[in-house]
Amino acid sequence: MIGWASGLAKLRSKWGLPSTVTTTTKAVSHCLRRYSTMVDLQAVTAVLQQCAPLELAESWDNVGLLVEPSAPHSVQRVFLCNDLTEPVLEEAIDKRANLIVAYHPPIFQAMKRLTQSDVKQRIVVRCIENRIAVYSPHTASDSVVGGVNDWLVSGLSRYGFDPSFAEPLHDSAAAGAGAHPGTGAGRLVRCDANSPGLPLSTLVQAIKEHLNLRHVRVAIPVGFDNTMPIRSVAVCAGSGSSVVRGAQADLYWSGEMGHHDVLAATAENRAVVLCEHSNTERGYLAAIGELLTKQLQNHIEVLISAVDRDPLQIH
Repeated sequence: MIGWASGLAKLRSKWGLPSTVTTTTKAVSHCLRRYSTMVDLQAVTAVLQQCAPLELAESWDNVGLLVEPSAPHSVQRVFLCNDLTEPVLEEAIDKRANLIVAYHPPIFQAMKRLTQSDVKQRIVVRCIENRIAVYSPHTASDSVVGGVNDWLVSGLSRYGFDPSFAEPLHDSAAAGAGAHPGTGAGRLVRCDANSPGLPLSTLVQAIKEHLNLRHVRVAIPVGFDNTMPIRSVAVCAGSGSSVVRGAQADLYWSGEMGHHDVLAATAENRAVVLCEHSNTERGYLAAIGELLTKQLQNHIEVLISAVDRDPLQIH
């Protein structure tokens, strides 16, 4: 099965990208900032759809171009974020962005009015006032080969888990119909066949390093400890309860899971590592930025939010 390593490598080879991805915001912003000419909005969204075809998104999701200023609308600066909050929007306005790519769709539930009493409505109004387009890939990026979940799996590659053999936990509807093979929700990755597995503590450290986190939440089954051997990992970026549930893996790794789902997993002798929802997604913005910059031949400037962060912090 094609995974992060081969999936994104294939895109990079096609578009002439370097062989490694920089995932820190500071380094990526420095790498991607290029003063340039402008590109029509439709050309930029076409590239975004190449990176993550919208037909791969879940049926309940709201993906693609969500706010479209009246034509003509040219894009010089693309601003990437995970969650388009009001502070993040102010940052984008300050940077004079023409397009915001927000991993989570800021418009999800139906809006019957646009007023100042609701935060989501205020954000949409401010985008329109400032002629800022908004695009969201969300679960299309989760499903696509070389997407968010494959990026998560790549963090285990130095520890005997081969991302090129990661497989979806649930095939996408498109894959089931014969299109976009290897796409779907979540990923299952196993260590080398002859490996006895790695201690849970080693994988927890690998996860923290990959996501640049000091702390994660860990649930260990009764009768085990940090030396518990892990030979297989079920992965789901964001909220993973419904995706990893029932997966035959020693470890469930996600952003968040329901309390009773964690209890059920540990009762089946599966460890659980939770990193908070958006912490499992935000690092992938760097890959989106690199692909946009190269495919559009440096005619745009790509910035990653410095304000955007998970709302839950450990004190």
